[in-house]
Amino acid sequence: MQNSDDLLGAALAAPARSPAHATRLGGRELGGRIQSWKVERAYSTDLPEALRAFSGSASAQLELLLGGDGAPAPLLYSAWAGRDTGDVVRPGQSVVHRAGANGRTVPAFRGTVRSRTAASGSDTVTVQALDGAERLRGPAQLPRPYHGLRYGRPVATATWCVDELLRQGGIHSCPPPRAPAVADDPAKPFTVLYASLHGGFNSSYGQPETLPAPAAYSWIRDGAPFETALMPKAAGLEVTWMPRSRFVVAGKVFQAELHVNTALSVGSELELKLIFDRSAGAFGNYALNVYFATGVVKITSGTVGGGGTVASWTFPKLASLKGVWHLGFTVDTRAGAVGGSTPAAVYPRLTAPDGVYLPAAPFTFTQAAALQPPSELSQVGLRTDVAVECLQVTDRSWPDGDSYTADEWEQKGRWTKGAVLDDATVPLFDLPTVAGSQWDAITEIARATLSTAEFDEQGVFRWRGPARFQSVPERPDLTVTTRRDIAALTVSEEIDACRNYCEQTYQDWTGISHTFSDTVTDTVVREIQPGASVEVAYAIAEDELDIGPPQIEDDIAAMTGHRVRFGSAATGGTSVKGSVTVGSRRDGPNYIVRFTNYGTASVWTVTKDGKPSVQIVPQKRTGDPRRRTYAWYNTTSQAHYGKQVYQAPATDWVQQRQVASDLSYAMLNAGRYPVPVLGDVEVLHDPRIQLGDVVRVVDTSGAALDTLAWVVGIRTTCAAGAAPQQTLTLRGTSYNGVPSDTGLVPDPPVDPEYGTTRTYSLIEAQHATLDALTVSKVTYRELLRGPGGAAA
Repeated sequence: MQNSDDLLGAALAAPARSPAHATRLGGRELGGRIQSWKVERAYSTDLPEALRAFSGSASAQLELLLGGDGAPAPLLYSAWAGRDTGDVVRPGQSVVHRAGANGRTVPAFRGTVRSRTAASGSDTVTVQALDGAERLRGPAQLPRPYHGLRYGRPVATATWCVDELLRQGGIHSCPPPRAPAVADDPAKPFTVLYASLHGGFNSSYGQPETLPAPAAYSWIRDGAPFETALMPKAAGLEVTWMPRSRFVVAGKVFQAELHVNTALSVGSELELKLIFDRSAGAFGNYALNVYFATGVVKITSGTVGGGGTVASWTFPKLASLKGVWHLGFTVDTRAGAVGGSTPAAVYPRLTAPDGVYLPAAPFTFTQAAALQPPSELSQVGLRTDVAVECLQVTDRSWPDGDSYTADEWEQKGRWTKGAVLDDATVPLFDLPTVAGSQWDAITEIARATLSTAEFDEQGVFRWRGPARFQSVPERPDLTVTTRRDIAALTVSEEIDACRNYCEQTYQDWTGISHTFSDTVTDTVVREIQPGASVEVAYAIAEDELDIGPPQIEDDIAAMTGHRVRFGSAATGGTSVKGSVTVGSRRDGPNYIVRFTNYGTASVWTVTKDGKPSVQIVPQKRTGDPRRRTYAWYNTTSQAHYGKQVYQAPATDWVQQRQVASDLSYAMLNAGRYPVPVLGDVEVLHDPRIQLGDVVRVVDTSGAALDTLAWVVGIRTTCAAGAAPQQTLTLRGTSYNGVPSDTGLVPDPPVDPEYGTTRTYSLIEAQHATLDALTVSKVTYRELLRGPGGAAA
């Protein structure tokens, strides 16, 4: 239930009340012009209607009848009305509605206008609005890396997919990517890696590259910095990602960051490392090392597996104050020339759990061992002992390092949390292909995983997993009685509410890996001029998986596969490293590669012998998973009700035997005995009731009912000057015990007398002659019926 103040609680409990509402359209209060209003919200499910379980999405709808003010409403608010008055109810306009009693209200609806209809000759305009689901009408697309198949380990979960679809619609559960869009200006900020870690290593931008074993970590919600966090089970958990842009190291400002909870730890260290691909197969790195026990923060610049220089700072608060920290570092390489050895000024960035930003003086690496030769970002690595959430790396993050503010670091004013998730369940090795809108995809996931998706009265999205309706609640949120609250109540029980044999199909990915698909070789040598960007689209099949940017080849350490070589001349020349940033993204059937030259001279995509050097090597599955089925059943229920089967539709979202077991058991637990169905229950209006609330229903006048029920639908209507009418759709939380049939001997399904006709010899023994049989005057049916039996 929604929270409310004591005054509203007292008003709703009083014998008499005065209805109240407030309605804003476009931020303008128009409650006084509302002739009537209606709010409806209910779960849309494809499960058997009477079953004690729901899966799917819920969209709330608001209908307003709006009157005029000194002029007819159609003149003010119709589609052809003047913009100064008509825009307040135009499609897409914001709507906020509140309802209550005695002048006190709580949120009832938040969304946007879908339609307006003006009836000419009247003083009424009908406005219909939809909740936050309207914000998720953009095309759905999920990143589909091949690394889950490569390692045979889950790369994401259904919860991660829902969170990603929400992010695409602008609904965030943690700080968003700083610069997700590809800008025409090559100097603009750009997010090269964003991993929310909300139930998966998959990333919105970039790709996971190495994955830990599932036994080495868990996904937690309690204590997560924002919503869900990666929690190691032993010190030193390691994960790496591939960025979507292999940006050059010199001439810019870039940063890496994450959020941690130091109170949840299995050790006291963390490392965040940016690895750069040099020439001749060598790698350099900038690494942030945090030692929570001592409050020491170190940033290293050097060679992977070799020497380097370490800068160190001490923050006593880091050791003394446990909780959620925002950690990261900024690297300023503007003093270095593209194509040359690069010095850097580095800045640690920290915000403490109390919200205080801890400034620190920069350190400049000038020692030879710390200089970075020409190179491009190749990999981002994390090693952690603490809970981690929301990791991201931003190229060209700020014009300089010194003027960067605490507000910018925290993205203050740039986002609002608008989603609450549930436990990360339903692991995925290969992300299914999605189609339609983001809301369509979320609804599909909810139905496939016995989950629910909805926007509440405040406009916050809420995802609840398959455990939501499994357990019987201990106490209600509200009690309604026929003596005071209930105007009409119907209780029914039906066999359709029983499912005692439940099957769940799942995909068996054992033995399925990834392999190279058909190689695509460019047919053109392309010139990339200084300061310019060149984009090239290559066709990619729907069944081919996502791939990162091509690796950048040099003449000293030639490579094969997914690659590009930049030459100093159109005929081949010498290989060029550290001058061109290479990024990639997937857009429907196209794999788009973007080359941006930050050097001072043109380069060409050309091999040593003068041929086009861009070679794209897509990845695909080595085969299709096998379809298998897992079933749970209850023989006691079958003895009373017969076998009642539920076969869950085959889906790509269930990819583990254990998940299939969990889902089929959840369905059996909900349906092994029929739960009484409470028909539409008309009650006194209580604006605090929400979907999923538990209501105690007490009927002392008819069915002698006293039970708990879940609210799965709410319809509230109100006309000006009248009391609101509220109708609840309820599903019982439990069944009325196992049938005992005391004193009953149920008849068998087949008449026992069927097939027990008299034989000829038996008839002949009773009637020696035909005359004797005639005199007896028995009917043909009586003649065939065996001896015994009683009249009805």
